[in-house]
Amino acid sequence: MNEQNGEKEVAFRVLVEGRVTGVGFRWSALSYARKLPDLKGYISNVTPGCVEALVQGPQAQVDSMLEWLKTGPSYARVDSYKCVEYPLNEYLTIFGIK
Repeated sequence: MNEQNGEKEVAFRVLVEGRVTGVGFRWSALSYARKLPDLKGYISNVTPGCVEALVQGPQAQVDSMLEWLKTGPSYARVDSYKCVEYPLNEYLTIFGIK
């Protein structure tokens, strides 16, 4: 079990569909993630109307990011949110945009 600051580290892969491309969704996600100092992973456009995120870090910070991804910024619209647990990636060091 990996731990970050005494808290269990977890990882999730998320697919978000809706009005989430071309509206700054990824940049807003990056801005939010930077407020969570131990969060790692990425967010990327998959297809028009779909973004993928890998979110890894301490449980509380991951939970916060997952909640944010359910709605995104005010100018986005999330129609579908799918989240699955994912294996930890020991090579991740930051949260970024792919």
